[in-house]
Amino acid sequence: QVQLVESGGGLVQPGGSLRLSCAASGRTFNGWTMGWFRQAPGKEREFVAAIRWNTGYTYYASSVKGRFTISRDNAKNTVYLQMNSLKPEDTAVYYCAADYSGTYYYQIHEYDYWGQGTQVTVSS
Repeated sequence: QVQLVESGGGLVQPGGSLRLSCAASGRTFNGWTMGWFRQAPGKEREFVAAIRWNTGYTYYASSVKGRFTISRDNAKNTVYLQMNSLKPEDTAVYYCAADYSGTYYYQIHEYDYWGQGTQVTVSS
């Protein structure tokens, strides 16, 4: 049974940093694409970043490029999202997801498994 468990969310001041973790279990993820999405109150869930597990190639939404970094640790089967220079508009529940096909990494419906989400609040 595949499980994705996010952690690392919390309250941070504008300009601060947080690192989210997504611990993946239940299978090997070689060849998969791992993604981070977020959903703010009253808004649709949106793509944040993705990484190809095998190659390490990364993709970012324009709103976070240059501020967020996605990475993975093969030995720990964990994906990270380092978030720097946080803004109030980054406030959302952040979700980790796993996609077998990897073709349309930015589309929610492509992903096969989802975590439960972790809250990130950016406020002074």
